[in-house]
Amino acid sequence: MSSLLHKYGVVHRIATAYHPQTNDQVEVFNREIKKMLPKMTNPSRKDWSRLLEDTLWAHKTTYRTPLGMSPYWIVFGKTYHLHAIKQLQSGLYQAGEQRKFQLQELDELRLEAYENSRIYKQKVKKFHDQQILRKDLRVVQKVLLFNSRLKLIAGKLRSRWDGPFVITNIFPYGVVQLKDEQINNTFQVNGHQIKPFYEGPASIAGDMEIVSLMEPAPPDGTT
Repeated sequence: MSSLLHKYGVVHRIATAYHPQTNDQVEVFNREIKKMLPKMTNPSRKDWSRLLEDTLWAHKTTYRTPLGMSPYWIVFGKTYHLHAIKQLQSGLYQAGEQRKFQLQELDELRLEAYENSRIYKQKVKKFHDQQILRKDLRVVQKVLLFNSRLKLIAGKLRSRWDGPFVITNIFPYGVVQLKDEQINNTFQVNGHQIKPFYEGPASIAGDMEIVSLMEPAPPDGTT
């Protein structure tokens, strides 16, 4: 199995119910449901479990830009109709014939949704890649690490960058291993959180000149 995945360049991840963060699609779905529930619950937020089914129904029947249609349409090949609207439809034969055509179009709709999703992901990836500054990193290079803890609350004159650290290894997918030479500690970070550290030219003792900023004392007998 591993050789087959390696042959086609597939990154295989195993997700469990105890750790859904492994599956990005599950994370996105849960985040959307979490945004919808506060709009439907009462101020105490204690009735969210009762409204969960209605929230899922609204999510499945809503038009999705990446797919070009709703998730309900992909599964059943038609738009969801309320029960009140169904009771007003009396043309059973016409509805049956129309349903046959809808079932025949179901595979085409799924392929269209897949193609729309692929095009949308390519656009998002292209926009994301345009915002990324390519960094030429190498081993034993000194870099500075962005301190994310100071992102929200930081002093005006306090630097958001810690270091310098030394790169000891560079892994695939943007992972960089750094070493703190002061405490001899090694850790891994995201490559987007570091930037090169420029030490500047080394100072030479013969080129140094001492300039005194003290005001010279006046000679004796003068004011």
